[in-house]
Amino acid sequence: MTSELKQKYTLRITQANKTEMIVILYDMLLDYIKDAKAVLELDNKEQFHKEIKHARGCVEELIASLNLEYELARNYLQLYSYVNRELASADAGNHIKALENAQMVISELKEAYVEISKQDTSPAVMSNTQSVYAGLTYGKTDLKEDLMNHSGNRGFLV
Repeated sequence: MTSELKQKYTLRITQANKTEMIVILYDMLLDYIKDAKAVLELDNKEQFHKEIKHARGCVEELIASLNLEYELARNYLQLYSYVNRELASADAGNHIKALENAQMVISELKEAYVEISKQDTSPAVMSNTQSVYAGLTYGKTDLKEDLMNHSGNRGFLV
């Protein structure tokens, strides 16, 4: 994942509510799978293993976020466990098919959560963060971001 993409995810996370956080995790997971497929085609096994490790970290975070008191959460646990097994299988044997299986499941779940997030009007999980405004600058094609509320606490309540 590029540093620019990491910055975009960081910005999204600071502005996201609980449902959008799940969508962000799905997006990150799909990006790691895409990156893993790309480096596998280049035969870079070391980077492939790193990408799979990051993808599995996303799955672990999704599992940790489940409230297993509900039956639906237990169903999600089974899906996440399947995805985790597929990622482990891909990591052990450099199998593209296992990555594609994991990608398919997460893509379907992401589509559902995107629709749910459109209906979720709850506030952002993180409060007291800097507001970011983006717009065209005087350059022909430059997009410039400006941070507002330049207080020193950067999201922490003191």
